[in-house]
Amino acid sequence: MRALATVVASLEPEDQQRLLSAAMAEPLKHQLASPFSPWSTWLMLGGRGAGKTFAGAHWITWNALAYPTQALIGPTLHDVREVMIEGPSGLRSMGGPVFRPRWEASRRRLVWPNGAVAYAFSAEDPESLRGPQFHAAWADEFCAWPKPAETLAMLRFGLRLGEDPRLVVTTTPKPHRALKTLMAEPGVALTRAGTQANAGNLAPAFLRTLESLYGGTRLAAQELDGVVVETDGGLFRAEDLARCRAARPARFDRVVVAVDPPATATGDACGIVVVGRRDDRAFVLADETARGLSPAGWAGRAVAAARAWTADALVAEANQGGDMVRSVLAQADPPCRVKLVRASVGKRARAEPVAALYELGRVLHCGAFAALEEELMALGSGDLEHSPDRADALVWAVSELMLGEVRRPRLRAL
Repeated sequence: MRALATVVASLEPEDQQRLLSAAMAEPLKHQLASPFSPWSTWLMLGGRGAGKTFAGAHWITWNALAYPTQALIGPTLHDVREVMIEGPSGLRSMGGPVFRPRWEASRRRLVWPNGAVAYAFSAEDPESLRGPQFHAAWADEFCAWPKPAETLAMLRFGLRLGEDPRLVVTTTPKPHRALKTLMAEPGVALTRAGTQANAGNLAPAFLRTLESLYGGTRLAAQELDGVVVETDGGLFRAEDLARCRAARPARFDRVVVAVDPPATATGDACGIVVVGRRDDRAFVLADETARGLSPAGWAGRAVAAARAWTADALVAEANQGGDMVRSVLAQADPPCRVKLVRASVGKRARAEPVAALYELGRVLHCGAFAALEEELMALGSGDLEHSPDRADALVWAVSELMLGEVRRPRLRAL
């Protein structure tokens, strides 16, 4: 092994990359960080068996070619050793015999043949991260950490080597405040993957058995679909959202694009959701929500959605900005009328009749909208770290299409 390490260390970086590429298993699409958008933290939310460990180990192993010092943090040191390092998808098996690191238990570190090192830490002891410094880090099962916010902060203070220190967080999601805060941070690239995405590497009966036992429940949404599921106070149930899938109808009676404008360009996202009505049912068609856009930017995005879906109305909340919202949308040259709506009651009260429509099976989703469904399930829980912009836009759209003004019966004197 030491002789092989000497050979690998003597190779040029390009040759090391070719050697490692030939030795490593090919990752699936969801197990790779986005090469296009700049990010400082890659957050992978996945169901059980979705391949999160493989994704983290693959990323760290490639980093070992360029970054001399890295960190590995798990819920406990036992988890770091048995899952992240020695597990079947862990770091020891990732590079094959040509780039397999050795474990030095006394120093709690992995050492690769080229001299790169990764130190192991337990999330039970945030103070152990005070002092060391790293080029990169992999944090696994973040939602199982006993002190997630405190430990993550200590880790980030240590990510200070090199020109572009980065962090990868892999976890099955739970409705924890620390996770919601992380998801809403700027510079976070979010990847989602349900267990089904990795079905080819799982026992054939695994998914079939679990779906038959737990399909359509909150447990399945969290553990298999990798969705953040609220448990208390939420208006929208995972069971209702699980059965609201449907194919898109060939035509619609009406289509609207609802807009929930942000208060500032750098604050909350601008909720943009497209919904169509056919007979007595509403169909969610697209979620074009975006963060960090200027007023002209989000107005242009909403208008583009209206053109793409041949909408007959842009429904925009006017509580933030009033007539300015209408003016900004008008400047983007909308192909349909702009209707301003104002919130006279709280979010929960506005959402209750829409939640009732979901329970009756009268709102259907024509696609996978994980971020939108998370916000719907969080409405009413009081634990959101950011404004539920997607959910607000959906509520406005469905209300416009399905809960229009109640007509009072006309009475005639006889």
